[in-house]
Amino acid sequence: MYNFEFVKPATLDEALAALKDEDAQPLSGGQTLIPTLKQRLNQPGTLVSLLGIKDLVGVSSDGGTLTIKGATNHATVVKETASTFPGLSALVAKIGDPAVRNRGTIGGSVANNDPSACYPAAIMACQGTVMTNAREIPADDFFQGMFATALEEGEIVTGVKFPIPAASNYQKFEQPASRFPLTGVFVAKYGDRVGVGVTGASNNGVFRWKEAEEALASNFSADAIKGLSVPSDDMISDLHGSAEYRAHLVKVLTGRAVAAC
Repeated sequence: MYNFEFVKPATLDEALAALKDEDAQPLSGGQTLIPTLKQRLNQPGTLVSLLGIKDLVGVSSDGGTLTIKGATNHATVVKETASTFPGLSALVAKIGDPAVRNRGTIGGSVANNDPSACYPAAIMACQGTVMTNAREIPADDFFQGMFATALEEGEIVTGVKFPIPAASNYQKFEQPASRFPLTGVFVAKYGDRVGVGVTGASNNGVFRWKEAEEALASNFSADAIKGLSVPSDDMISDLHGSAEYRAHLVKVLTGRAVAAC
C-alpha cells in the first residue's frame, strides 16, 4: 500500500465535489480497486467512498421496472429481488463468495466492466439503463469493450434500471479458482422480444448474441438455436479455454438457459 487521502461523504453532492480534486477516485465495494492498490497498479491521491451515501442504496420495483441503486451490495440484491426478478437474484447469488457479496456493489461492478463480470450480461439481455449523476445511458451504449464504458471523468453510477422479464435464467460456466464465469449467458424473455447477454467469452467484453435473440423471439425453445453458431474470431483464448471452446459454450449455455426459463 501507499499513503492517500480517504474521504467518506454523506451526500452525492459532497462526493462529486471531492472527486473534482486531482487524482481523486471513487470507491464503492472495492473488490477490484483495493487489490490493484495493494499491487500499486493504481495510485489515486484520494479515495472517495460512496458507501456512506444513503441515497445510493436500495432496491425498488415500479410498473414493471426494477431499480437498483449504485451502492447496493450484492447480498442485498439477492434478497430484495428474489420474488420480483428471480433470474437476476440467482445470477447475483453466484457472484464470488459470501464475503464478496456482502461488500461488492452493483455500481462498482458496472463501472469497472470486467469482461467476466456477471451483472453486465443481465443488463445487456434486459436492455437495461445505467443511471449516473448526469444522465441515463442504455446498456448498448454504456458497455464499450473490455474494462471500457461510456462514463466520463467525475461521473458516478447511481443506479441501474431493468425492465422485468416474464422469464429469465443465467447459466454460468465457472472458473473454479476465481468464480468468474469462463462464459456466462443470461436469457430474458419478454412479450415481444428475447434478450441474450453473454459475458466472459469475448475480447470485446459483454455482448448480445443477436442471431439467437431473433431465433428465440419466434420460437422460444433450445431447438431454435441448433442451427446457429457463434464466431470464435473475437473470443478469448487462454489457459482455461480456447476461443473455439468459449464459442461452443455460448451456444450450449444459451440452450440451457432457455430450457430453464
